[in-house]
Amino acid sequence: MLYTIYAESTPNPTTMKFVANKKLVKQSIEVKSPEEAKKINIAQKLFMFPFVENVFLSNNFISITKNRSVEWEDIAMQLREFILDFINNNKIEILDYTKDNSINLNKPKKIKQSNKEIDSQIISLIDNYIKPAVESDGGAIEFHSFENGTVTVVLKGSCSGCPSSQATLKNGVEQLLKDKVGDKIKEVVALNE
Repeated sequence: MLYTIYAESTPNPTTMKFVANKKLVKQSIEVKSPEEAKKINIAQKLFMFPFVENVFLSNNFISITKNRSVEWEDIAMQLREFILDFINNNKIEILDYTKDNSINLNKPKKIKQSNKEIDSQIISLIDNYIKPAVESDGGAIEFHSFENGTVTVVLKGSCSGCPSSQATLKNGVEQLLKDKVGDKIKEVVALNE
Protein backbone atom coordinates (compact mmCIF):
# COMPACT_ATOMS: atom_id res chain seq x y z
CA MET A 1 0.00 0.00 0.00
CA LEU A 2 1.34 3.42 -0.95
CA TYR A 3 1.73 6.21 1.54
CA THR A 4 -0.56 9.20 1.55
CA ILE A 5 0.38 12.53 3.12
CA TYR A 6 -1.63 15.51 4.25
CA ALA A 7 -0.38 18.82 5.66
CA GLU A 8 -1.68 20.24 8.91
CA SER A 9 -0.91 23.54 10.62
CA THR A 10 0.46 23.60 14.17
CA PRO A 11 0.27 26.17 16.99
CA ASN A 12 3.77 27.23 15.93
CA PRO A 13 3.29 29.48 12.87
CA THR A 14 6.71 28.56 11.46
CA THR A 15 6.09 24.80 11.65
CA MET A 16 3.86 22.58 9.52
CA LYS A 17 3.10 18.92 10.22
CA PHE A 18 3.04 16.43 7.33
CA VAL A 19 1.09 13.33 8.36
CA ALA A 20 1.35 9.90 6.72
CA ASN A 21 -1.21 7.11 6.73
CA LYS A 22 1.43 4.66 8.06
CA LYS A 23 4.28 4.71 10.55
CA LEU A 24 7.44 6.37 9.21
CA VAL A 25 10.01 5.90 12.00
CA LYS A 26 10.50 3.96 15.25
CA GLN A 27 12.13 6.82 17.14
CA SER A 28 11.52 10.53 17.27
CA ILE A 29 14.39 12.58 15.90
CA GLU A 30 14.89 16.31 15.69
CA VAL A 31 17.38 17.55 13.10
CA LYS A 32 18.42 21.18 13.45
CA SER A 33 21.00 21.58 10.68
CA PRO A 34 22.18 20.12 7.37
CA GLU A 35 25.23 18.78 9.22
CA GLU A 36 23.02 16.77 11.61
CA ALA A 37 20.92 15.58 8.66
CA LYS A 38 23.75 13.69 6.97
CA LYS A 39 22.76 10.36 8.55
CA ILE A 40 19.03 10.65 7.83
CA ASN A 41 18.28 10.50 4.12
CA ILE A 42 14.94 12.32 4.09
CA ALA A 43 16.19 15.07 6.42
CA GLN A 44 19.25 15.54 4.24
CA LYS A 45 17.00 16.03 1.20
CA LEU A 46 14.62 18.37 3.04
CA PHE A 47 17.51 20.61 4.12
CA MET A 48 18.24 21.18 0.42
CA PHE A 49 15.21 23.46 0.42
CA PRO A 50 16.69 26.86 1.37
CA PHE A 51 13.82 27.73 3.71
CA VAL A 52 13.99 24.59 5.92
CA GLU A 53 15.40 25.26 9.40
CA ASN A 54 14.36 22.18 11.36
CA VAL A 55 13.05 18.68 10.61
CA PHE A 56 11.34 16.54 13.24
CA LEU A 57 10.39 12.91 12.50
CA SER A 58 8.11 10.92 14.81
CA ASN A 59 5.78 7.97 14.40
CA ASN A 60 3.69 8.82 11.33
CA PHE A 61 4.58 12.47 10.78
CA ILE A 62 7.31 14.91 9.82
CA SER A 63 7.22 18.45 11.22
CA ILE A 64 9.14 21.03 9.25
CA THR A 65 10.08 24.45 10.57
CA LYS A 66 10.72 27.08 7.92
CA ASN A 67 12.45 30.43 8.07
CA ARG A 68 10.47 33.63 7.62
CA SER A 69 11.58 34.23 4.01
CA VAL A 70 8.56 32.33 2.62
CA GLU A 71 4.92 31.73 3.49
CA TRP A 72 3.37 28.30 3.99
CA GLU A 73 0.85 28.83 1.21
CA ASP A 74 3.79 29.12 -1.21
CA ILE A 75 5.64 25.95 -0.12
CA ALA A 76 3.31 23.52 1.69
CA MET A 77 2.15 21.73 -1.47
CA GLN A 78 5.71 21.47 -2.79
CA LEU A 79 6.92 19.93 0.49
CA ARG A 80 3.94 17.57 0.71
CA GLU A 81 4.56 16.31 -2.82
CA PHE A 82 8.30 15.97 -2.18
CA ILE A 83 7.75 13.95 1.03
CA LEU A 84 5.11 11.78 -0.64
CA ASP A 85 7.37 11.02 -3.60
CA PHE A 86 10.34 10.34 -1.33
CA ILE A 87 8.62 7.90 1.04
CA ASN A 88 6.84 6.05 -1.76
CA ASN A 89 10.13 5.51 -3.61
CA ASN A 90 12.68 5.23 -0.78
CA LYS A 91 12.95 3.78 2.70
CA ILE A 92 13.68 6.33 5.40
CA GLU A 93 17.18 5.49 6.59
CA ILE A 94 18.57 6.53 9.93
CA LEU A 95 22.25 5.60 10.03
CA ASP A 96 23.68 5.31 13.54
CA TYR A 97 21.91 8.40 14.83
CA THR A 98 22.63 8.44 18.57
CA LYS A 99 22.50 12.19 19.08
CA ASP A 100 20.70 13.81 22.02
CA ASN A 101 18.08 14.89 19.49
CA SER A 102 16.59 11.39 19.26
CA ILE A 103 13.93 10.00 21.52
CA ASN A 104 13.62 6.24 21.42
CA LEU A 105 9.89 5.66 21.58
CA ASN A 106 10.30 2.17 23.04
CA LYS A 107 13.17 2.74 25.49
CA PRO A 108 12.28 3.26 29.15
CA LYS A 109 13.46 6.53 30.70
CA LYS A 110 16.23 6.60 33.29
CA ILE A 111 14.89 7.58 36.67
CA LYS A 112 16.64 8.41 39.93
CA GLN A 113 16.35 5.84 42.67
CA SER A 114 15.51 8.56 45.23
CA ASN A 115 12.50 9.79 43.22
CA LYS A 116 11.59 6.47 41.64
CA GLU A 117 7.90 6.46 42.59
CA ILE A 118 7.23 10.11 41.69
CA ASP A 119 9.36 9.92 38.53
CA SER A 120 7.41 6.86 37.38
CA GLN A 121 4.10 8.60 38.05
CA ILE A 122 5.20 11.73 36.15
CA ILE A 123 6.47 9.67 33.20
CA SER A 124 3.21 7.73 33.06
CA LEU A 125 1.15 10.94 33.09
CA ILE A 126 3.30 12.52 30.38
CA ASP A 127 3.17 9.37 28.22
CA ASN A 128 -0.56 8.80 28.59
CA TYR A 129 -2.05 12.30 28.73
CA ILE A 130 0.41 14.88 27.48
CA LYS A 131 2.39 13.18 24.69
CA PRO A 132 -0.64 12.38 22.51
CA ALA A 133 -1.78 16.02 22.62
CA VAL A 134 1.71 17.35 21.93
CA GLU A 135 2.22 14.89 19.05
CA SER A 136 -1.11 15.93 17.55
CA ASP A 137 0.42 19.42 17.26
CA GLY A 138 3.57 18.10 15.54
CA GLY A 139 5.86 18.06 18.55
CA ALA A 140 7.23 15.86 21.29
CA ILE A 141 7.75 16.13 25.02
CA GLU A 142 10.12 13.97 27.01
CA PHE A 143 10.62 13.72 30.78
CA HIS A 144 14.15 14.79 31.72
CA SER A 145 14.24 15.01 35.52
CA PHE A 146 12.43 15.81 38.75
CA GLU A 147 14.34 17.64 41.47
CA ASN A 148 13.25 19.85 44.37
CA GLY A 149 9.69 20.11 43.08
CA THR A 150 10.70 21.05 39.53
CA VAL A 151 9.84 18.78 36.62
CA THR A 152 12.17 19.37 33.68
CA VAL A 153 11.07 18.27 30.22
CA VAL A 154 12.56 18.47 26.72
CA LEU A 155 10.41 19.94 23.93
CA LYS A 156 11.02 19.01 20.29
CA GLY A 157 9.48 19.49 16.88
CA SER A 158 6.84 22.20 16.58
CA CYS A 159 6.98 22.79 20.35
CA SER A 160 10.57 24.00 20.22
CA GLY A 161 10.41 27.75 19.74
CA CYS A 162 6.61 27.84 19.65
CA PRO A 163 5.16 31.10 20.99
CA SER A 164 2.55 29.18 22.99
CA SER A 165 4.89 26.54 24.47
CA GLN A 166 5.22 28.40 27.80
CA ALA A 167 1.44 28.65 28.13
CA THR A 168 1.13 24.94 27.32
CA LEU A 169 3.74 24.08 29.95
CA LYS A 170 2.16 26.21 32.68
CA ASN A 171 -1.56 25.84 31.91
CA GLY A 172 -1.52 22.30 30.58
CA VAL A 173 1.42 20.18 31.68
CA GLU A 174 2.11 21.81 35.05
CA GLN A 175 -1.57 21.95 36.01
CA LEU A 176 -2.17 18.29 35.11
CA LEU A 177 0.89 17.14 37.07
CA LYS A 178 -0.09 19.26 40.11
CA ASP A 179 -3.64 17.87 39.97
CA LYS A 180 -2.52 14.24 39.70
CA VAL A 181 0.71 14.19 41.75
CA GLY A 182 -0.13 16.87 44.30
CA ASP A 183 1.95 19.47 46.09
CA LYS A 184 5.23 17.68 45.36
CA ILE A 185 5.13 19.46 41.98
CA LYS A 186 6.08 23.14 42.22
CA GLU A 187 6.72 23.92 38.54
CA VAL A 188 7.41 22.47 35.10
CA VAL A 189 10.20 23.91 32.98
CA ALA A 190 11.59 23.09 29.55
CA LEU A 191 15.29 22.35 29.35
CA ASN A 192 15.52 23.79 25.86
CA GLU A 193 13.32 26.91 26.08
